[in-house]
Amino acid sequence: MKKLKYIWTLYLVLLSIGFIACNEDDKYFDKDVQNSPITISKIYLEDAESTVPDREVTFARLGQIIRIEGSGLYGVKTVYINGYDTYFNRTYVSDKSMLVQLNSKIPVTDAEESVRNTIRLVKDGAETVYEFTIRAASPTISNIDNTLPQVGEKVIVYGNNLQETNKITLPGGIEVTDITSDEDGEWYSFIMPANVTESGSITSEGANGIAITPACFNNNDCYVINFDEKGVLGSWSATYSSTDLVDDPLNSGRGKVAMLIPQSRLDEGGVKAGERTLVWFTAGNDEPTDDWTRMTSFIPENTQASQIALQFDTYIPEAWGGTGQMEITLQNNLSNYGYGSVETTFTTSIDYPTAMVWVPWLVDGENVPYTTGDRWVTITIPLTKFGKYSDEGGSHTFAEVISDRNAGSYRNFGFLFCNSDLKYSEELTFEASNFNQKLYVDNFRIVPNANVTVSDYPDEESAE
Repeated sequence: MKKLKYIWTLYLVLLSIGFIACNEDDKYFDKDVQNSPITISKIYLEDAESTVPDREVTFARLGQIIRIEGSGLYGVKTVYINGYDTYFNRTYVSDKSMLVQLNSKIPVTDAEESVRNTIRLVKDGAETVYEFTIRAASPTISNIDNTLPQVGEKVIVYGNNLQETNKITLPGGIEVTDITSDEDGEWYSFIMPANVTESGSITSEGANGIAITPACFNNNDCYVINFDEKGVLGSWSATYSSTDLVDDPLNSGRGKVAMLIPQSRLDEGGVKAGERTLVWFTAGNDEPTDDWTRMTSFIPENTQASQIALQFDTYIPEAWGGTGQMEITLQNNLSNYGYGSVETTFTTSIDYPTAMVWVPWLVDGENVPYTTGDRWVTITIPLTKFGKYSDEGGSHTFAEVISDRNAGSYRNFGFLFCNSDLKYSEELTFEASNFNQKLYVDNFRIVPNANVTVSDYPDEESAE
């Protein structure tokens, strides 16, 4: 591999020397040169880091270097790509070849239709236009806002460079073409069709190529609890129980759901500053489904914790901001509560710090009230957000997470509402106030959450 890169670098040096010598002897602006016809026969992608450093291509991305092959190229004065006057160095132009870097300012989806996906070469007395696809950077996925949707619910997939998404393939090969796509490429949305029975990734195709989500869509294989038939809810004096569950207020088909603060507590006035609720806990040690070893049939035990997430669905009808936190713990060992508590941070002072707090209204140190509107959405929390597994550079596996749960005194999974002051920094504290809003949660599950990189040229993967 290194030898190939060295040979290609040497080739570019020799090529540039050849161009320079040619330019010294020839007259770039002579009338005959400026009137000679131009042809383009092929386009090559130049990439010294690739296993195929000089590859014939049908498209290229902004920032990349292309080699135009043809005839009559010597003497070209202007290069228009998607109508944009693109700089090139005449040093790297011969009669049959020229190098051009695709400027980041070249318009792509917002190019004029008449010039989009074209390369136009111009001399004084000749020009040619060549159809060639220009793309922005590869599309990427950052979040799916509804990964376990009911039929008819909206799904929004967020990311970058997702312009003109025109085809979606769901797990099981089910295709969706009725798509709404953001002009800036930051999201696309669709309505969940019927008959999607498999789980996996969403594959989308658009102006900038293919994007694939993590394999967490429609994935309920590794459930924790859904308050219906999957998982078992615990019940003792410190917990809420099945009698505190309510029917899905949106009647979406989710069945029973949990109110983070049950109606009985809201009827009493809510949660005062400095207080917390009882905990919603799974059954724990005597319940077989609380041994997550069962999940390794779907997520290999050597999978990195950074590639696994806890997901749950939430419905928050009114804006929530300024006070209140949802604390989630992977086992029943909490002795401190709230943002920054010992169980939620990386520490060696206790055996199993495996909790975290979810504060959706806290955004970069600011209070940004949060609501889901009139719909359920999915919250995705990587396992590396939980206490012990949150150290930077740590290499924790799913096997370790399972072992820690099973080795603890009580392996109950749980969550609660905590209304303590939130000390964000030495300079900034959000003081708690009385809270009495309805917050609904459902469908807690563990899912694979590894990002998927889509290569423009899959043959490189097999070559490495």
